[in-house]
Amino acid sequence: MNTSQKKQAFNPYLPLDTYVPDGEPHVFGDRLYVFGSHDKEGGDKYCMLDYEGFSAPLDNLADWRSEGIIYRASQDPTHSEKYSYLYAPDVVQGNDGRYYLYYALSYQSFTGPIHVAVCDTPAGSYEYYGEVRYPDGRTFDRGITFDPGLLNDNGNIYLYYGWAISAPQMRHKTKEELEQIRPTIRQVELSMFEKTEEQLARETDGLQGANVVRLADDMLTVIEGPKRIAPGQVDAAGTPFEGHAFFEASSIRKIGDTYYFIYSSEVCHELCYATSQYPDRDFHYRGVIVSNGDIGYHGIDEEHRLAVTGNDHGSIACVNGQWYIFYHRHTNKTCFSRQGCAEKITILPDGTIPQVEMTSCGLNDGPLAPAGSYPAPIACNLTNDHLPDKIDRETPIAYITCDRGERIIKDISDSFRVGYKYFAFDGPVTLGVVVRGKARGILEIATEDGIIGRLDIAPSENWKTLTAPIAANGTKGLYLTYHGDGAFDMKEFFFA
Repeated sequence: MNTSQKKQAFNPYLPLDTYVPDGEPHVFGDRLYVFGSHDKEGGDKYCMLDYEGFSAPLDNLADWRSEGIIYRASQDPTHSEKYSYLYAPDVVQGNDGRYYLYYALSYQSFTGPIHVAVCDTPAGSYEYYGEVRYPDGRTFDRGITFDPGLLNDNGNIYLYYGWAISAPQMRHKTKEELEQIRPTIRQVELSMFEKTEEQLARETDGLQGANVVRLADDMLTVIEGPKRIAPGQVDAAGTPFEGHAFFEASSIRKIGDTYYFIYSSEVCHELCYATSQYPDRDFHYRGVIVSNGDIGYHGIDEEHRLAVTGNDHGSIACVNGQWYIFYHRHTNKTCFSRQGCAEKITILPDGTIPQVEMTSCGLNDGPLAPAGSYPAPIACNLTNDHLPDKIDRETPIAYITCDRGERIIKDISDSFRVGYKYFAFDGPVTLGVVVRGKARGILEIATEDGIIGRLDIAPSENWKTLTAPIAANGTKGLYLTYHGDGAFDMKEFFFA
């Protein structure tokens, strides 16, 4: 990769061997920090690794730096086989100037209490501080204590959290139909969340949904709430949230006088938002910000998703006047190897955020340059127009993975399209691809304007380079579609 290429930002924005999903972006000082959970490459469970911090200077969002391991699960005194892994965190600056890391441990149990660690700097490392608690010192246990999101609103500390069942078979049921299955849902709540009948009776708004509490200056003690701000699937029928009910991934931002609650909806692949003029009530559903399959963007439906979909989690941040949405994608043909991505968004004068598409350029200051080499896994589209819902290990599909120490796109077969958005084309250029495999066919090269070149794909056990002259002008996507027999892998592509 040439020198100029090093200054560009791609998706995913962290190194290809790094899996930090559930990203909460925050500007602290002159750097943008992302706090997320930490998946293992090719892992078989969520969040198997300890928290690793990352940050970038505000004037160069391509220059990410690892802050190292900022907190370990073993530092929590309740860490055990039952509560093994650090799930999605958030960080907020307290009124004392220190930085507080909120998280929940999980694995064999759905989720434990919300815990807190503290540090004098956002970069860590953090030390265990305590559990969120009632004023009498008892562990706070209202609702489902999962996915904390924090806001320091002019000295008032708000903690948002919650979870809800997301079942496709319940998605289109009426309010009356949902009422009929409430006894079954209650039994699920008793067993899945280890609640007692007494605890469920205290949940006057129901157990499932998004909640908010206000904390004391000690950052641990609940002094107000909980209050329900968004319904889960079982309570959303007949409300503006119907079809986009709260699932998980609570996050909160204040823009001007408006509070933006960002969350993952019942369909899992999308990040939605609701707004209010208050931090703890009257939130109204507004729309979808991003889908990790581009579902809903310009009419794309679930059948024609542009990438394999799965859960999503993230939030928004403003850097030098530009707003971004951070989210994650799924790789390695598993739900457990997720990578952070980001896109530019626009907040319109009426406060709405139009849905944006997934791109390869993400945090870059404009489209990528058609020069130098790029790793194949920065593809933002990888589809044959009939991908399975979520991850299906049995279905033969192209996917991003690590093979013999190299990050590649594996098993590109007939009709699969590999898409990269966007490049600033300026006339003729030579495109090269580095491939291997047992395929024999044609790789069509196209932009939105149509086919601009072709490459012959033939069997090869070793990596080989294929080149073709192409020509395009303006900001365009680059789409590589295979037609033929067998399957091949792709390691990189380049322009010369």
